[in-house]
Amino acid sequence: MRPFFCRQDFNHYQEVLDIAEFFINEQIRDKEVRLIDDSGEMLGIFPGRDAQKMADDKNLDLVKISPNAKPPVCKIMDFSKFKFEQAKKEREARKKQKTQDTKELWLTPNIDTHDIGVRVKRAIEFLKNGDKVKVTVRFRHGREMGRTETAFKILNDFAKSVEEYGTVDRPPKMEQRRMSMFLMAKKEHEKKKEEKSE
Repeated sequence: MRPFFCRQDFNHYQEVLDIAEFFINEQIRDKEVRLIDDSGEMLGIFPGRDAQKMADDKNLDLVKISPNAKPPVCKIMDFSKFKFEQAKKEREARKKQKTQDTKELWLTPNIDTHDIGVRVKRAIEFLKNGDKVKVTVRFRHGREMGRTETAFKILNDFAKSVEEYGTVDRPPKMEQRRMSMFLMAKKEHEKKKEEKSE
């Protein structure tokens, strides 16, 4: 479940919490709490009982959103409405999520220019869609096995042809009677770089 965050002005109180981990109303037994009202305004430090009474007076819930702060941070809110809205956001996020597929394109060492062009267009379509692309040159018989340098050049040229949309995730590598490389959509590549730098 997506975590709840208090207002930006109070970032140092923010914590990533699952909704199931929130303490509400009578579950909150702290003597003092730092209180945020239902409009998001920081009200200050109050005795826990007074904070609960303020929530009760508004027919709302007192929710502990940052239990490790000193004193803990609580917010006055309609917790049922909050849970409903968060569940709705999660459903929408899941609908938008797309699983990344790996599409494979096959080439041969003696493939002609037209056929390469057709496969380049297919690869661009896949990359635009956010998929990975495995490009493989197959050596169908013994004589073709002597053309590994040609296969390497074909794959490198292929990568250059799609560089506007994708980047090489894994360079050409021999695997038994085939040579393969993997291409990744540029946006996925940038995301991967950001994750590594964090």
